[in-house]
Amino acid sequence: MSKRKKKGQNNKSNEITKGIFTVLEKEPGKSFNYKQIAAKIGLTDTKDRNDLIKKLVSLKEKKRIVEESRGNYKAIASTKSYHTGRVDITGRGNAYIIVEGLDEDVFIPFNKLKKAFHKDTVEVYIFPKRKGKKLEGEITKIVSRNKMVFVGIVEMQKSFAFVRPTDHRMYTDIFIPKEKIGTAENGDKVIVEIDEWPDKADSPFGTITEVLGKPGEHNTEIHAILAEYGLPYEFPVEVERFADQLDTSIKKEEIEKRRDLRDTLTFTIDPKDAKDFDDALSFKILENGNYEIGIHIADVSHYVTPDSILDEEAYNRATSVYLVDRVVPMLPEVLSNNACSLRPNEEKYTFSAIFEIDDKAQIKDQWFGRTVINSNERFAYEEAQHIIENQNGNIPEEISIREKAYSVSEEVVAATLTMDRLAKIMRKERMREGAISFDKVEVRFNLNENSEPVGVYFKEAKDANKLIEEFMLLANRKVAQFIGKPKPEKTFVYRVHDEPNEDKLMALNGIVSRFGHSLNFKDRKSISSSLNKLLEDVKGRKEQNLVDTLAIRSMSKAIYTVDNIGHYGLAFDYYTHFTSPIRRYPDVMVHRLLQHYLDGGASAKEDVYQDKCKHSSDMESLAANAERDSIKYMQIKFMQDHQDKEFIGVISGVTEWGLYVEIIENKCEGMIRIRDIKDDYYTFDEKEYAIVGERHKKTYQLGDEVIVMVKNSDLIKRHLDFSLLGKNK
Repeated sequence: MSKRKKKGQNNKSNEITKGIFTVLEKEPGKSFNYKQIAAKIGLTDTKDRNDLIKKLVSLKEKKRIVEESRGNYKAIASTKSYHTGRVDITGRGNAYIIVEGLDEDVFIPFNKLKKAFHKDTVEVYIFPKRKGKKLEGEITKIVSRNKMVFVGIVEMQKSFAFVRPTDHRMYTDIFIPKEKIGTAENGDKVIVEIDEWPDKADSPFGTITEVLGKPGEHNTEIHAILAEYGLPYEFPVEVERFADQLDTSIKKEEIEKRRDLRDTLTFTIDPKDAKDFDDALSFKILENGNYEIGIHIADVSHYVTPDSILDEEAYNRATSVYLVDRVVPMLPEVLSNNACSLRPNEEKYTFSAIFEIDDKAQIKDQWFGRTVINSNERFAYEEAQHIIENQNGNIPEEISIREKAYSVSEEVVAATLTMDRLAKIMRKERMREGAISFDKVEVRFNLNENSEPVGVYFKEAKDANKLIEEFMLLANRKVAQFIGKPKPEKTFVYRVHDEPNEDKLMALNGIVSRFGHSLNFKDRKSISSSLNKLLEDVKGRKEQNLVDTLAIRSMSKAIYTVDNIGHYGLAFDYYTHFTSPIRRYPDVMVHRLLQHYLDGGASAKEDVYQDKCKHSSDMESLAANAERDSIKYMQIKFMQDHQDKEFIGVISGVTEWGLYVEIIENKCEGMIRIRDIKDDYYTFDEKEYAIVGERHKKTYQLGDEVIVMVKNSDLIKRHLDFSLLGKNK
């Protein structure tokens, strides 16, 4: 037999083998006879069918497949090829499956999605890897849906409607039968719930559950942002009713169970527009010359009792959501702004961490427990900052929250200045231990009465902010140590932060080197100190926001868990969240566990609290995304009124489809599409974070300053397009 003929027969045999495995492994729970397999792989020739039968027998004898019943074959169940993971849909409609434990994500082409949506949990079959190729597979089963509720625009037909989701990762529209349209009209922005996706239907079937309003209207868009993340914007009637019926009066018999601190000098320092004051500081000079400083936190757990309807609602929300024009609170107003808010000259129940601290900021003694306080003063950060900077208590009218100039007692001034000095010592010690100082500039908007942006300003942490921050960090750290250090270990809620990914840090180093900065990778301390030096060096420079953002992205994400691994960013071995129970559910859990252990209780069930930690971390992430989207929305709204103005911006991102530019004066970010740059044909240089013109070799690189104008603004898609006018010379 000629070599060519033999090679042809081998190829045919290999194709039949491959075809058998393709059929059997595609539906691993099902068995097939030779006729069914032949039909599926297109074998019609008698000789080929005979070869198929021989190959099936051979594979069975080699135990590579099983004969379930006479003449019916199925794949051997293999756990190696099947994995469970989370779907990440790309902008082009394909997907990657993120599988824990796999170094590489699994690529899924659009035609193998099997109706899975973004962030669904799925079972995926991974094809044998080909040399030099990425890992590929297909979805075999949807394990659980991430969500079935979407926001979209109604497109009315004669006797039915479609809803076109606004989420670009949702690749299909949703069919709405006539009887499930409700009051929605053509063009309305609505919330739609998917009911089913029949096998032979091109689109899933759904019901319109709420009409949000007309696209582009302010309230419509803000409510749409919340709805996209499954976040509520009002409390159920029964929860409001339950909260309103709570007895929030201060009782003599309850005071007797607590440490009474009503006569100790106490005050709050918060943003000037804050309504929920969940922390206060008290100050007393002891006979030995040391200071007794109390960190007093609203005792939310006194009112929000386990398994109540109020507790269930607070747990489901897990956090307050701070949008650009409003707060969506975790707790109803009767608690968040009244009973639990530590307002001046009102007796309040609190949970306290009280420390004896010497002049060098060393902790000499500590106490934790339930207290009652009566705050003497309420300051805005600007007022406390004025006291620190001017060393006196004369508050001028222009920063006063009392609408006129006033004076603060010498006792309060002395307390503020002493705590500021101690806070600076504590902060210096944290930095020496390897903490990282992320003082990222936050964008804020001045809004008119119609919630329209009339100006932009930047929120920056000053000494007064850092004073509060240091004492909150102290309370959080010491509570975590108090429970976490003693043996045997007890179940507790920790706030942990893993070490950064070294690959991301190397990438960050590559970018910042373009601005003349560098990171030191010698050891953990060197990385931390060089990161701090980088963040300090860029302050006030054009690349500050870019570097701050990239540095934060290189870090791991802080989460809640019962497994304590410490907090890298703060350089703490033990850390928790104890200080904000009005707006964070984990703090409520921490208060309950702390009191339980103070009372001598046994260790709580670990798996119960781990599930609650996971839920809290997930909800925190959703809230952060909603907050970012609301800022992006307001930035676009602001830029719509500045369409004819030229701006100087910094290139903050470079991709194969365009440049992202952040405007220096207001931090608004938009995109310049490569196809819109007409002076040359530009290609993407991934290594140089740049695009390069083929003819003239003109380069636009990450960090370059450019001049731009607004080209298009889309409030509904929350997208901003710029026109490039050239480099800033």
